[in-house]
Order: sequence, then C-alpha cells, then structure tokens
Amino acid sequence: MIYLDNAATSPLSQAALTAMIQVLEETFGNPSSTHSHGRAASKILRQARSRLAQLLNCQDQDLIFTSGGTESNNLAIKGYALAHQNRGKHLITTAIEHHSVLDTIQYLVDRFGFEASYIKPKDGKITAQQVQEALRPDTILVSTMYANNETGYLLPIQEISQLLKDHPAAYHVDAVQVMGKLPINLQELGVDFLSASAHKFHGPKGVGFLYAKQVQFDKLLHGGSQENKRRAGTENLAAIQAMVVALEESLDNYQDKLDKVEGLRQEVLSQLEQDQIDFYLNQAQPQLPHIINIGFPKVTNDSLLLRLDLAGISISTGSACTAGTIEPSHVLAAFYGPNSTRLTESVRISLSDQNSLAEMNLFVEKLKEILGG
Repeated sequence: MIYLDNAATSPLSQAALTAMIQVLEETFGNPSSTHSHGRAASKILRQARSRLAQLLNCQDQDLIFTSGGTESNNLAIKGYALAHQNRGKHLITTAIEHHSVLDTIQYLVDRFGFEASYIKPKDGKITAQQVQEALRPDTILVSTMYANNETGYLLPIQEISQLLKDHPAAYHVDAVQVMGKLPINLQELGVDFLSASAHKFHGPKGVGFLYAKQVQFDKLLHGGSQENKRRAGTENLAAIQAMVVALEESLDNYQDKLDKVEGLRQEVLSQLEQDQIDFYLNQAQPQLPHIINIGFPKVTNDSLLLRLDLAGISISTGSACTAGTIEPSHVLAAFYGPNSTRLTESVRISLSDQNSLAEMNLFVEKLKEILGG
C-alpha cells in the first residue's frame, strides 16, 4: 500500500504517538482541577503552549488550542466579524479558499448581512494589489490561506500583511497546509490570526490551534474559562502534547525534508516525461513541492483514482466529496474556468518526507500501466 494523500491527512509519527500514550497513561487529570492530578495536567498544558509559542515566535497567551483547522477558521472569522460588525460589514477572501473559510463567510453573509469580496486568480496568481483594490473603508477582515490545499500555490502573505498595516482591517491566515512544512515566524509575518491543524504535520486528528493576537472577538463555545476565557471546553491534553511534539519534529531539519520532497516530486515528473506520458500540471509559482496537481488528457480523474486505489495506491481528486458524489474543484474552476476539462481530468498527488523513492517508482509504474491500458 502506498499513501500519497498527505494533504488530506498525514500518518501519525512515532514520536507523537509515544507522547500521546504517555499522557493518556500517566496524566489523566483535568487541567482546570486544583488538586495534584489537575496541577500535573495543567503543568503539561502550560509547557506545551510555551514550547509551541517558542516554535512560532509568539506569546504563550496568543495561542488557543482548538479541535482543528475548521474550528480555528470559524473562531477567527465569525468571532472577529461579529464582534466588530459595528465598524463595518465587508469581508475579503479569495475564491480558492478551503470550504471551512468560504462556508463560514457565506454564513455571515446569509445570516447577518455581511458583504464579501472574492479575489480570483489573475494570470494564475493572487496578489496584494488585488487585495488593495478590494479594500473599502468598511472592510473589517481579510482572510486568505497560506498555501492552497489542492495545488500547493503559496499566497503572498507578507505582502498582504504589509499592505494591511495602513488599514484597520484584521488579517486571518489559514496556514493548515504550510504548518510543519515551512518555518513560521509570527512576529515577522505580522498577521492577526493564524489557523493550524495537527494531522497535516504527522500529529493526531481532532486537535489544532489558533494564533490570535490580543484583539477582541466573540467566543463560539461558551461554558468554562479555559484558554484564557476564549474557548470553553476541557483541553485535549494528550492530543495537544502530541501535536507540539509532531510540529517540533517536522520543523527539525525542515530544509532537508523539503529537499527530499522536492526530489521525490521531480522523480515522478521526470519519469513521466522520459516515458513520454501526456500530462499537464495545474500549478503556479511559488508553491510547496508537496503537492502535484496533474491532469492526463481524456482520462477522467474518478476512474484513475479508482484504478490506482485497486492497485493499492491512495491519491485524491483534490475536490470535495459530498454524499458520495465528487464535485468539480472550485479551486481549479477559479484558475481555469468552470468549463475546463481540467476539472474532470486532474488528480492531486500529495507527498511527505515519510514517502520513499521506491514508492515513487512503483507509483509511476502502476500509473503507466493504467494509462497504457
């Protein structure tokens, strides 16, 4: 079995698993309890938050532990927009965002009368100038992803951040696909909110975090006073500890890992070129090397995915699957138009540093057999 769908989720690392089991076995207390078991749990929680803050170069109190990227995106967007709607009701995002951003913004539009501007790629890119052109006096929030989950395209986060220094709008970044692959220095990045999810960088599912500077926003969850009264609910201590271990491990020698993934990517593409396989790439520069969004003319992506699955290889179409029906990719539609054949021909191969050259060779071999058959 070969797993090439790491953009969807990544295998749990051994170090993260070990950390998780240790907490489950030894420190089962509630971090909010005042007895010795609770104090032991609270100490681990504080240490995990402090280590995460060190990795990201931010303050401990700016980190909120959540259930993952979707909750973090909802908390930042809904929380900030609803708390500041008296200043304006205009939001800016892009047409290539994850649905946890797009659907959240649509909810605010439908239920609370907000207005939204959706920036579309121009010449294959999203630019800070497009954000500037979309800004209005009543714009209160800009939300963009750091890297696109279907193509790997890296958006100009620092340029947008610099632009917004002269505007009162807050800036939220969905960094789910970048976290653990590239180092992030939050002091240099200059954003107001940043979302991440552990299972994208070899941590457990169901845990993530939101970086939120000391700005006012409404809570989504009400109850206890956890997370500095900004997110109620008992913290998932074992998963949080495993997440921090996984991130530290991912960022250790990150350049070597990045180079390895780039080498695996080039191996796949060079073999296809050498064997004169007809294909095209859906990509824009700069991009993460981890994602290869590739199309094969006149080969439907659903049939290719199925045949590779039968051969023991897991890839993705990179599009949403609802009630068993594969929907056309809104990302590729934004880049190439809603009627492009790329929407039905393209698949997403997503790599991690845990993949091997032998796996790439076997994948290409099976792929050629299928395309030749």
